[in-house]
Amino acid sequence: MSLDLLQTLSFASPWMLAGLLLLPALWWLLRVLPPAPRRLAFPALRLLMGLQTDQKTPNSAPWWLVLLRLAAAAAVILALAHPLLNPTKTLPGSGPLILVVDDDWSSAGGWDARMDYLIGLTEEADRADKSVFLVTTTSEDGTPPQDRGVLRPNQAKAVLQSLKPKSWEGDRMAALRVAEGWRFDGSANVFWASNGLGGEDYSGFAEGLQRLGSLTVLEPDATDGPVAVSAPEKGGADLRFKVKRSYGEAQERIALIARAIDGRALAREEVTFGADALEAEAVFTLPAALRNELARVETELPRGAAAVSLIDERWRDRPVGLIDESALDTVPALLSEAYYVRRALEPLGQLSFGPLNILMKGEQAVIVAPDSTKLTDQDREMLSGWIEEGGVLVRFAGPRLAQDIDDGLTPVRLRRGGRVLGGAMLWTEPLKLGPFSQTSPFADLAPPQDVVVMRQVLAEPSLDLDTKTWARLQDGTPLITAAQRGQGWVVLVHTTANADWSTLALSGTFVEILERLIDLSNGITSNVETADTLLPPDRILDGFGRLVDPGATVTPLSGEDLSATPPNAKNPPGFYGTDDLRRAYNLAEKVWEFSAPDVYPAGVAPKRYQAAATVDLKPFLLTAAMVLVLIDGLVTLFLRGFVNPMQRRQAGGVAALLVLGLFVAAPDPAAAQNEDIATIEALDGTVLAYVRTGDAEVDRASQAGLYGLALVLNRRTAVEASNPVGVDIDNDELAFYPLLYWPITANQQPLNAATVDRLNEFMASGGTILFDTRDQATGGVGGDQTRILQRVARGLDIPTMEQVGPEHVLTKSFYLMQDFPGRWTGSPVWVQAGGETSNDSVSRVIVGGNDWAAAWAVDELGQPLYAVVPGGDRQREMAYRFGVNLVMYTLTGNYKADQVHVPAILERLGQ
Repeated sequence: MSLDLLQTLSFASPWMLAGLLLLPALWWLLRVLPPAPRRLAFPALRLLMGLQTDQKTPNSAPWWLVLLRLAAAAAVILALAHPLLNPTKTLPGSGPLILVVDDDWSSAGGWDARMDYLIGLTEEADRADKSVFLVTTTSEDGTPPQDRGVLRPNQAKAVLQSLKPKSWEGDRMAALRVAEGWRFDGSANVFWASNGLGGEDYSGFAEGLQRLGSLTVLEPDATDGPVAVSAPEKGGADLRFKVKRSYGEAQERIALIARAIDGRALAREEVTFGADALEAEAVFTLPAALRNELARVETELPRGAAAVSLIDERWRDRPVGLIDESALDTVPALLSEAYYVRRALEPLGQLSFGPLNILMKGEQAVIVAPDSTKLTDQDREMLSGWIEEGGVLVRFAGPRLAQDIDDGLTPVRLRRGGRVLGGAMLWTEPLKLGPFSQTSPFADLAPPQDVVVMRQVLAEPSLDLDTKTWARLQDGTPLITAAQRGQGWVVLVHTTANADWSTLALSGTFVEILERLIDLSNGITSNVETADTLLPPDRILDGFGRLVDPGATVTPLSGEDLSATPPNAKNPPGFYGTDDLRRAYNLAEKVWEFSAPDVYPAGVAPKRYQAAATVDLKPFLLTAAMVLVLIDGLVTLFLRGFVNPMQRRQAGGVAALLVLGLFVAAPDPAAAQNEDIATIEALDGTVLAYVRTGDAEVDRASQAGLYGLALVLNRRTAVEASNPVGVDIDNDELAFYPLLYWPITANQQPLNAATVDRLNEFMASGGTILFDTRDQATGGVGGDQTRILQRVARGLDIPTMEQVGPEHVLTKSFYLMQDFPGRWTGSPVWVQAGGETSNDSVSRVIVGGNDWAAAWAVDELGQPLYAVVPGGDRQREMAYRFGVNLVMYTLTGNYKADQVHVPAILERLGQ
């Protein structure tokens, strides 16, 4: 085994080993030269009396001290020779090192490991005295890859350290053209740091690199390969995202995070790929309030710009109101217009229905008015103002509108009476739909062949009728007209919303038309109208998929380029536009056809970015030399008598401890394994604790929640809160914690007798337990969670409980407040009944169900992790205030309650 170890040892500067030849001469010098004379302090009387000391000063240093000094000198010489254990030997031959780096959108996964590997190659080139050539497949400004010429290894290392992945595609063949222009002697060692993707240029690129020298292709692990997340599929209450990976070698689980524009996490879903699967689907089901906050969905671990799907207004829920004068608790008749409209709109978004005055009390993006709706003058005035502010009114014609044609809420002037097509006494026949206008939102729809119109309300001819017409019958008469009013739109369908006048309401085209009219509410008019609109860059994605401010070289993007042009250096993926019109420019849909190489060229055997760990022994030898020199200095002090016997013993103990501290690198295994004891020993301040439930998601939320609350306590109060601790109530010591946060989960089991005794002792000694039943987070109702709590807490010394009253100390221990919201609201807070006076009047048990930890939870950057519903940031602030009051209440006891005596005290002082 020792022989194998020696075979893995080499020296970066072997010529320095010649210094070992000087060790015999150094031995001779140390033996010949005597040490400094020893100085003794004694009175002259002893000299006169001829007394002699028993200790004699030798005429040379002791042999063991000489060996100690020689060992120190040998350690320094060996360190200067720079010994390496298990060094990589991947650069044979006399030619240079050539590095070709894929640094495009697909290279973000495992980027640090790639750079570490390549930097290791430059260090080996430095030891082998080789020059380096380096080229990347992209550039910062979109110009062809840069020819950096011949580089010294330290220069190449600096270039690698400055590289970052880009958020657009690279040009491998342009990089090959740069490499083919290099001139050098000998056979080069070519390393291609590949992104792991194939393509039409893969074989030609690899063969071109093989002509330069010995080629090694490096590919990422399957878990670091490129990932793309598509834009969501529209329609329905769910948002469905397709997720694609490049490798299908093994099963893989990828977590997706839905985030708001400020970075808050709204939801988390996981997708699982089968062993051979390349695509999977993630489904997010979000309430309308959260869906409208959604700004991006991304992989939990950074996998590049394509692994981020940006969401703009086009995918948000738009509240739609249907004017329906019938009773709200009745189902519309099967033949009524309201029935057909409701069946078509319910899958498309948030739908409400009722009288207009009730609908207008809420926020509506679109209002649909069937012909059966009778609009009063007050209704028209109300709708006109709403349209001017950006609303979209969709009206349907019918017998009522055919007679009342001048109500002011139609996009065009109408002809009274309408037009009848077909019938027993008529020569005309029902007409089909003609092609949709190319300037309308329906430009991509094909006219259905099974839809016929039997009756319509005709528009009066006008100069602008053609531009206002979005759909026509086969004879050219308008079927759908629209006009913009202020920031909103008025749209009229010139037939009924049921099957009385046409079969449009019976077709799938009816749903598609309504879907596009709903999209109209966020400013989408048509591809043609936005094609020439320049959208300035707002926030762009970097190569790791992070939203950053755009640089000076990023230019505006037109609506046409938004859908047709792939991202590049001048237009990276990101958000483009203004507050009024902002569009998501995603990368995934432009590169969705990526895949791993199907066949590798002859002589190409890809390797992973893994290398045997090279151990640099130089730091260890220098440390050993320093320790030996230190020991030599201490021994010299002893021999020269600068310390008395007592000081020698003390100094010897210090030296022994110092040597042990330097040479013992590993900690005590027992201490390392006992995490909780180590945590307790490190406590310095107030520590908030939570009960580990065994549910990983709940425990993460508790940890992050108490961490966020500790930050607030440290900023706003005199409490010095440390990092929170998760405790095992069956085994851990609880006496260190004044407050124990206990989230209740459905699968928690009853406590055993020993744990019950431990918790009762904890509460009897002054501890407080906050039971959070998390009613809405668990998907249950309050009664269900109460039963679970009763099952879990059976045997605990639970006092008589009552709801927090308006004068309870918890309402004024720091902030004045009456409600105690968390992530949710509505659950009352229960405390120990007022008659109890133990524990300084602090309730031993507090019970609620508003999921406070989720409201407090933040990540390492201080960003909230969970959405707070329905009050948003204001509700989160009140949740923090409740947390502050709770901690101050548990720490200060009845201090605030004593303030009720202040008036009497002041009166006595006045006397």
